[in-house]
Amino acid sequence: MTVTPRTIPPAPHGPFQPAYLDLIDDLRTALLAQAGELLDGIYLYGSVARGDATPGVSDLDVTLILRHRPAPRDASMLEALRLALAARHPEVSKIDFDIGTRIDALAPRHLHSWGYWLKHHCRCIWGNDLSRCFTPFPPSRTIALAVNGDIVEVLERQAGEIEQLREQTIDTAKLVRRQREAARRLLRATSVLRAENEPSWPQTLEQHAALFLSNYPAMREQIDFFMRHAG
Repeated sequence: MTVTPRTIPPAPHGPFQPAYLDLIDDLRTALLAQAGELLDGIYLYGSVARGDATPGVSDLDVTLILRHRPAPRDASMLEALRLALAARHPEVSKIDFDIGTRIDALAPRHLHSWGYWLKHHCRCIWGNDLSRCFTPFPPSRTIALAVNGDIVEVLERQAGEIEQLREQTIDTAKLVRRQREAARRLLRATSVLRAENEPSWPQTLEQHAALFLSNYPAMREQIDFFMRHAG
């Protein structure tokens, strides 16, 4: 891949915030103990990976690259492990696992999705660091579309879940979490409307919102609404 002068290299990584060291160690230890033979690499992304997380508020976002596609029992094991980790670590509001396989991550057809994601957003904490297989990616709408290609179906599913929770009016905390997840996903997906010559990769929600509003200032009220729900 040709790297143009507009390329933004991956952000340098300093030490993790002290508040998350026990969680990161527990995550790595638990995954290796229960799924070590399945794993190719463990990565963090988001605020904990960047070092700007807020204890008790921020999520822990984890990408797992597997050596092969998981069997149903593997998927169940990883989900149980995720829930157990979240239950014993109140320093994060929740833990998410994004799961892929090595063959998919390295496939040419996924260059602009998995390749970009690993290179520009993920921080390897164990295993094979596949981000080294890619050169930095010039900012482009092509990548924004590749990363957010499923946004409509994702938001439709989340909207249905939110509506069900509103009708039940039982678990208010779960409703707030679902609204937060949907708002955050929508804000990130605004990158599909970026100008083709935009020279930056937004990292935070604030950066996504600012970039969108620079092109669509009339949408400030709507963006402010989603930013309130994303906090």
